[in-house]
Amino acid sequence: MILSCNSCGKKFVVPDNAITEAGRLVQCSACGNKWKQFPIEIAEKKEVISKPVAKKNITKPVGPKKPIKPEKPKSPKRKVPKRKREINLYSPEYLAKKHGIKIKDSSPENIKKSVVKEKVTFGFYSSLLVFLVLIIFFSRTLYFIQPFVITLLPSAEFYLSYYFENIRNLFEIWKSLITFY
Repeated sequence: MILSCNSCGKKFVVPDNAITEAGRLVQCSACGNKWKQFPIEIAEKKEVISKPVAKKNITKPVGPKKPIKPEKPKSPKRKVPKRKREINLYSPEYLAKKHGIKIKDSSPENIKKSVVKEKVTFGFYSSLLVFLVLIIFFSRTLYFIQPFVITLLPSAEFYLSYYFENIRNLFEIWKSLITFY
């Protein structure tokens, strides 16, 4: 049976037994239009089949004739009932096995167990923030105890002045970057 979409006009070939007397909801794969299709009347089928076909001049081939094999009638396909899945597609076991998705059970007992077992990590940005805070704390502390360090170690005066000069240069670079952009 040939069906055509009412919306876009695309034609589809469908087996005759696919559409019952009660009709069937079909959908066009090209435009997505849905409609209820009823079987085409038998009279219309006979008219289509009984139209005369214009004969063409057919020349017989010269040579040995091949025997014509009789066609075997096609047996109708049996409908096999669908088996139910042995495992639910949304079960935690299936998702973990097939897709690697781990779903934790949200019962209170499992939450307490998982809290104890989980390893708490600090993360990269948190570590970076702590490192910067420690560097700033060290620099400020060194700035305030600079006269005391110089009295104990006079040779450290050159290194401390060099260190703080570099810190001032970095601040100037950051200020210029922020003001220009």
